[in-house]
Amino acid sequence: MSQRTPRLTRRDFLKTGAVAAGTVAGSGLLAPLSTLAAAPDAVLAKGDPAAATRKAVEALGGMAAFVKPGQRVVIKPNMSFAAGPDSACNTHPAVIAELMRLCKEAGAARVLVLDNTLADPEGCLNLSGIRAACQGIEKDSVHNLKEERFFAKAAIPGAKVLAETLVMQDVLEADVIIAAPKAKSHGATGVTLALKGMMGLIFERESFHRIGLDKAIVDLASLLKPKTKLAVIDATTVMTSGGPYGPGPVVKLDTVLASADMVAADALAVTLTPWYGQKIAPSQVRHIRYAAERGLGRMDVDKLNVAGVTA
Repeated sequence: MSQRTPRLTRRDFLKTGAVAAGTVAGSGLLAPLSTLAAAPDAVLAKGDPAAATRKAVEALGGMAAFVKPGQRVVIKPNMSFAAGPDSACNTHPAVIAELMRLCKEAGAARVLVLDNTLADPEGCLNLSGIRAACQGIEKDSVHNLKEERFFAKAAIPGAKVLAETLVMQDVLEADVIIAAPKAKSHGATGVTLALKGMMGLIFERESFHRIGLDKAIVDLASLLKPKTKLAVIDATTVMTSGGPYGPGPVVKLDTVLASADMVAADALAVTLTPWYGQKIAPSQVRHIRYAAERGLGRMDVDKLNVAGVTA
């Protein structure tokens, strides 16, 4: 493993927040899909990873609402560690494979699954199970890109701390990005979800820790937001502390969360389970709060139309 993240204790994490903890999910927030007057802002689908992924996307209007025929799609999973689904540190391979199937059914011309992993590239591709799960859907579609030749410089207008960075060329050329992270804790940012996961699409990220990690995450998100049409978070199991690589306690939620709003998806995911042994509010996660403050999405989860469906 080439890179490690400092551990964060519950006390450390709660010190980063500005407001008191609150409870959202599980407190009457969910509504059956049929009772919503408008399209849901987010969907929580219960079931096995593949079925729940399909059900969640269907409840948002289907993949055709996000991917048009002939478009090029990049799916960004967590596959940064050489470990299988039981570890809860990588996105479940069945979630990624089902997203790829849905994109192909919608008529996508090309679907790539891309990450710049922290651990041994081949070990991540093999042990995560993601390459094998996608192989039968589209050949040569899952890649771990680490060489600089695969990246191109991109300026970030309006950035607070990250004026430019090297982004995967395939990402810059894609029509649609789908964020597909694993819901898990993180030693430096409290949690890692859709926003934080986008760091795997760039070449160099060590500097984020020097210039301001949370603000740099939001700068990168602002660059990728126009193409990021959908966030699908794997919360079938959640590593609630000890992340991002564990070991740590893992809770089984059998849930896949989907939203067209990356910030809302992250904010809602925070409410699904206690973290570090305590319930927290989305505003306690700095990069979620900063993203909402900069208008990249919503974190007012109590005002979202959230549909609950069962696969």
